[in-house]
Amino acid sequence: AGQEEFGFAELGTEYFGHAPQPPEAAGLLLKLQSAPIYFHRKGKGRYKAAPEASLKAALAGLEKKRQQALVQAEYVAELKQHRLPDAMKSLVLPLLFKPDKNSIEYKALDAACNELQMAPQRLMLACGGIATPKDLHFSKFLYESFPKGTGFPAITLPPAPSLPVAQVRAFSIDDVTTTEIDDAFSVTTLADGKLRIGIHIAAPGLGIRRDDAIDQIARQRLSTVYMPGDKITMLPDALVETFTLAEGKTCAAVSLYATVDPQDWSVIATETRAEAVPIAANLRHNDLDALVTEDNLAEGAGDYPHKADIAVLWQWAQVLEKGRMAKREGFGLKPEQTNRVDFNFYVDDDVVTIARRKRGAPLDKIVAELMIFANSSWGKLMHEHGVPGIYRSQGTGGGWAAKMQVRMVTHAAPHQGLGVDQYAWSTSPLRRYTDLVNQWQILACVEHGVTAPLAAPFKPRDADLFAIVSAFEAAYSAYGDFQSNMERYWCLRWLTQENAKQVDAVVLKDEVLRLTDLPLIIKLPGMPQVARGTQVKLDLLRWDDVDLTIEARLLEIAAPPSAETAAEAGEELADIETDGQADSLVEQVSEIETQVDQPSAAEPVAE
Repeated sequence: AGQEEFGFAELGTEYFGHAPQPPEAAGLLLKLQSAPIYFHRKGKGRYKAAPEASLKAALAGLEKKRQQALVQAEYVAELKQHRLPDAMKSLVLPLLFKPDKNSIEYKALDAACNELQMAPQRLMLACGGIATPKDLHFSKFLYESFPKGTGFPAITLPPAPSLPVAQVRAFSIDDVTTTEIDDAFSVTTLADGKLRIGIHIAAPGLGIRRDDAIDQIARQRLSTVYMPGDKITMLPDALVETFTLAEGKTCAAVSLYATVDPQDWSVIATETRAEAVPIAANLRHNDLDALVTEDNLAEGAGDYPHKADIAVLWQWAQVLEKGRMAKREGFGLKPEQTNRVDFNFYVDDDVVTIARRKRGAPLDKIVAELMIFANSSWGKLMHEHGVPGIYRSQGTGGGWAAKMQVRMVTHAAPHQGLGVDQYAWSTSPLRRYTDLVNQWQILACVEHGVTAPLAAPFKPRDADLFAIVSAFEAAYSAYGDFQSNMERYWCLRWLTQENAKQVDAVVLKDEVLRLTDLPLIIKLPGMPQVARGTQVKLDLLRWDDVDLTIEARLLEIAAPPSAETAAEAGEELADIETDGQADSLVEQVSEIETQVDQPSAAEPVAE
């Protein structure tokens, strides 16, 4: 055919040698329609032969598709044999978590999964593209939250600030694995018999400045990420080592001093200072929990470091808690349950230990109450100076769920759940960006007094502060979800490790239960209606550490609920139904309840 337009009837006459009959015309028309690379449709029943260049390009395209189909078929064949094609080895994570659905690699993976009736994640595990389910969960998080990796760029450490040295011997109380030591305490008896109790917080805010290179790193990460067996720090290790409150060092700190009357433990005055604090000891829960008990404290029994100071802090902590609970009741809430059990995870060479730890032990309560006191006091300080900060508020809004929800705001507002008039996260500046921001604002109040609103890094109604709050909430939620998933993974690994067949559980609500010895929440369809807090025994049928699912059946109802188990279950359910955002004592004690036990020379990496 030439390059002129033609009608299909004209072509039929030329082809058949006569005017085409209806069947012939229909067949010819179908052929023309089915060959668009050869004949371009130009109108109703009219066509034009494709130019030679267009035809060659179209034929080349067809050949390319044919070759791609052959390659795709080869990929599918290899995948079905649980072999990962070389071309796909560098694409494993994109194929699983953000695929280009037009690529032959994705089409091959999709086809193989359909033929094998297997999910892509499972096929990648079978092919060795992902080594283990743990790597699958971790890789997904890193791909989404740390696409450029978890390493830090080279930094220049800030010079050590010149500070007056405090006349105290401070000590910290942390888990054995803690490396980012944010807080320490001191007790001094004054000449008039009053006590000066010091709460000393690591002060990276004295070295980091808003918008400098280190601030940009911290603002990008926003928080340390915790998981059983590992952590991803917010700040570079060298900077953490510079500012952590390590034993034997004199460390930059922001100190809150409370002058307390030991007759009734009332607070007479408070003062905030930036200073260098000698750290006499880093005490560890693992060494002291068995010694520092309520009975031993009451009797003065036992021998351990800073015994007298701990006894003082214990007395004050109980009074602080009592005051908070009274205010909490004034807000219309019941007293907080302190009999719940927390769980610590320790991972050593992929062997997990999950240790139960009763909430409200003396050392826990001391740290919790003093941190709440500091966060509330510094929130008040910023408010009184007209300096904005980042606060956590609970109890506003209509409806029960709204009142339980914890919100982040930039002005002082009550935290009814904790029983305080305001609550500004300020005591973990090595681990949370919000605390670092608040530390800058607190330092401005201390250094500039009434002119603090003009000198603070963040001014009233600063849009950047709202942006930080929004970004932090999103990141903290994602990090929390990841931590929960990894805790669930290690719970299931523990079941495998211990060859668990039957377990005890407690009913939280309807079909929702938590295992007694693990922080593992499961849903049991068909569960008979029983009261919250009822203890049951379950037969474990199967569990899956890829999907993080577990199936079980009810064996027996072991015990009716007691008042204690019912109250505990109710509070735990409240945390779940508000997305776990309710602040609680345990959040103040260890911030994160996942631990790693690595007795080797390697630095322990989670707290």
